[in-house]
Amino acid sequence: MPRLENDLSTLGTAAQAYLGKPHVPHIDGGRHETAASYELTDPTSGQVFASVGIASANDVDAAVKSARAALGGTWGRMRPNERELALLRLADLLERNGDEISEIETVCSGRLLGHTKGVDIGYGAHVLRYMAGWATKLEGTTARLSIPYISDGELAGFTYREPIGVVGAIVPWNVALCIAIWKMAPALAAGCTVVLKPAPQTPLSALRFAELALEAGFPAGVINVVTGNGPETGIALVRHPDVNMITFTGSTAIGRQIALETAGSFKRCSLELGGKSPLILFEDSPLDRAIPAAAWAIFGNHGQNCCAGSRLYVHRSIYDQVLAGVVEIAEGIAVGSPLDPGSMMGPVVTRAQQTRIQGLIAKGQAEGARLVTGGTPIDGPGSYVPPTVLADVRPDMTPVREEIFGPVLVAASFDTEAEVIALANDSEYGLGASVWTNDLGRVHHMTRQLEAGSIWINVHNALDVAMPFGGWKNSGVGADLGETAVLAHTKVKSAVHHFP
Repeated sequence: MPRLENDLSTLGTAAQAYLGKPHVPHIDGGRHETAASYELTDPTSGQVFASVGIASANDVDAAVKSARAALGGTWGRMRPNERELALLRLADLLERNGDEISEIETVCSGRLLGHTKGVDIGYGAHVLRYMAGWATKLEGTTARLSIPYISDGELAGFTYREPIGVVGAIVPWNVALCIAIWKMAPALAAGCTVVLKPAPQTPLSALRFAELALEAGFPAGVINVVTGNGPETGIALVRHPDVNMITFTGSTAIGRQIALETAGSFKRCSLELGGKSPLILFEDSPLDRAIPAAAWAIFGNHGQNCCAGSRLYVHRSIYDQVLAGVVEIAEGIAVGSPLDPGSMMGPVVTRAQQTRIQGLIAKGQAEGARLVTGGTPIDGPGSYVPPTVLADVRPDMTPVREEIFGPVLVAASFDTEAEVIALANDSEYGLGASVWTNDLGRVHHMTRQLEAGSIWINVHNALDVAMPFGGWKNSGVGADLGETAVLAHTKVKSAVHHFP
């Protein structure tokens, strides 16, 4: 069995040195001292390992002013190909420093080291390179115009795409650096500047990333990082009058607050919120792939994934077989320190989150769900929750309706296509859904009928950088990734030229 507590002495010298110093916001290209700070604790042990400055409203104002100045300065005058090259250099530096940054992220979040290396570093660099190409692809249009009340000469119309301005990006802790890159890369490609507020639990990788941006040639002020909590630091960023756009990934409750805060100022908003994504297995599903996918769609990253396959619906003819297969995988998952190579799942991010998850498991059992495996917290100081399966659930049960954000799967059987469409759509959320079948006609029908922003066929959680990723219903508005995300960070200007 893997050890439960992290052994920080196994980290590389660069990560150990970085974790060992006090951390403050990164504003205008350097350290920005704050009046107050808070402590970071290791989710495997509860031990304090670092302190981080809390950015006040005045500190946020300094960051926004720096971003505004950069927008009107060297960064704003850069040619598109220069922005492209800066992003490409940043991707190279991220990979070059990948061991250090992934170790930092793993210690903060409790995520497996292999996951932070593969996703935050590997996929993060991929996103930077993809978005870099968009810097030189933003185009306007031309038209010969016909304005009835102007009869002399010729009229020509032109449209221009210009950066929307200063972007405030607020990101969660579950895939902290990668989601921050999702937010920053399209904004930077479009020519915007960014003030990033990472989650209070996972701020260090963002601070290190901002240092690499300077090394890559980004002028001071283009990327600023303000650390702190939501009620003080986050709300100051949302309310700041010189922020032109807020892009947020997090809970539906906080997203709703941000939407209300920005409505009065008509500030543009992109909100990627909660999810309760269904994974649907029909009788002809390729079970050799579908059963492992169903397990890892929820147990991967410890269930801390907004589009995790947290609701499993299986045709009655194969329900018992699928459930047994998923439980077998769950019971074979080695839970332990995310720095231990033998670990297959680490802790959830905090003790408070562990307590919340355990409460939802207990609520489901009280409401009649059948606990098949897991459910009992792992003894020790860490915030560990074992892989858990609740079977034979009803649509009205609390764990079916609420986003648990932990390694807890709810499962039920169905008989007909119409029945499972109703079950899948009976949710306030609509982020992702996957359908497992070899029937092409059924694929087309299900794709049209399911209420979600992303539909995956015979795969789950397949997030390609070229495909927009966003939610329906209470899962948000707008989208990350793809051309859609880049264009969202631009505004259109039209110009009419009269040639007498």
